Amino acid sequence: MDEAVLLTGAAGRVAEAILDSLADAYTWRLLDRDPPEREYAHEFVIADITDAEALRDAMAGIDTVIHLAGDPRSDASWDSVLVNNIDGTETVLDAATDAEVEKFVLASSNHAVSGYETDERVPTIYRSHDAYRLDGTELPRPGNFYGVSKAAGELLARYYHDVHGLSVACLRLGNLTEERPPADYERGQAMWLSYRDCAHLFDRCLRAEYDYEIVYGISDNDSKYYSIERARDVLGYDPQDNSAYFDR
Repeated sequence: MDEAVLLTGAAGRVAEAILDSLADAYTWRLLDRDPPEREYAHEFVIADITDAEALRDAMAGIDTVIHLAGDPRSDASWDSVLVNNIDGTETVLDAATDAEVEKFVLASSNHAVSGYETDERVPTIYRSHDAYRLDGTELPRPGNFYGVSKAAGELLARYYHDVHGLSVACLRLGNLTEERPPADYERGQAMWLSYRDCAHLFDRCLRAEYDYEIVYGISDNDSKYYSIERARDVLGYDPQDNSAYFDR
């Protein structure tokens, strides 16, 4: 496929899941602030996402941006998320619109809404008989500064969609693990996202048409408190894995 995709945060775990399945499906330009620790069969740009000039250069000829870069720690400090997750995301969005990029896929997080997991709901919310669902229409309710930064990223992306016409998909990703969901951890099982379903979700973001969307990125787990119906309807997401398939 001739579509050119810029993938920020290319050395991270989400990028690994994407490239494991989609390396040959698109023309990739990989970007990370640290030199690669392994060989990649794609162009690799070493740059920080707060470097506006480097980002402008990296956007040349790009059709879609998948933005994963940032401080991924749930206990990250305010100073870190402000620079790496909020300012960095704005810099990437600004460079993308200047380059007339068509689509922007933002890796948001379950932490943007972790505040909904109140004492009254936990642990029942993580069990298959409980019908409570978040569907992406609710307001953000972060439980830490990392979640605040991801909610801010969603709002920044909304602004760039409304003002600049950028097509945006914000993916509130769950708990990504390669082989199996975490045993004896109900929350992790309810929000499990397999590598296979993760790659498929990003592939659908690259192929589908949309305006501005917030969807949840988890596998089709029996136990879930995130609805994946919007991802199915708008993106054509069809997850194949389920944490219930695994023996505990």
